[in-house]
Amino acid sequence: MPTLDSRGSRRIMAAIPSLAARGAPMPDYDKPLPELNQFTKSYWEAAKRHQLAIAKCSACGRLNHPPKPVCRFCQSDKLAPQVVSGKGTIYSYTVTHYPYHPGFVKNGPYPVVLVELEEDPRVRIVSNLVDYKPEQLKVGEPVEVVFDDVTPEVTLPKFRPRAAAAARGER
Repeated sequence: MPTLDSRGSRRIMAAIPSLAARGAPMPDYDKPLPELNQFTKSYWEAAKRHQLAIAKCSACGRLNHPPKPVCRFCQSDKLAPQVVSGKGTIYSYTVTHYPYHPGFVKNGPYPVVLVELEEDPRVRIVSNLVDYKPEQLKVGEPVEVVFDDVTPEVTLPKFRPRAAAAARGER
């Protein structure tokens, strides 16, 4: 499996085992983390509370994602977070076989999904699919958000098939 990308992953991959061998502290979460800014802050703060919040325009009433400074429909800057159900369907997906970052080497191959939210099919979120069977990786599969507390500061919204929750009696 290739481990080289434009960011010098081969050097990073070579350094990680030697650091561990010397007893150097290893990070608990070795994948890239999202960067918070004034536009994405409310999205990530809601995720930390295990809520999915999408920016809603008070001028036209439409949901906007990914977070931007203005509404993509009417260009108003009157956007505020709106908590949504986190339910949707897989609109598209890909299976990543070659990691773009060393932190993903041990996870490959893994699915990346584009989820269309129930509240507004124009709102689509790129995320990981977790807790799934291979036959559930298909366009139109109903999914729901789950939250992964990857560090004390960062929680990532991920999606799982709704059938997985129903099978465990989590409905």
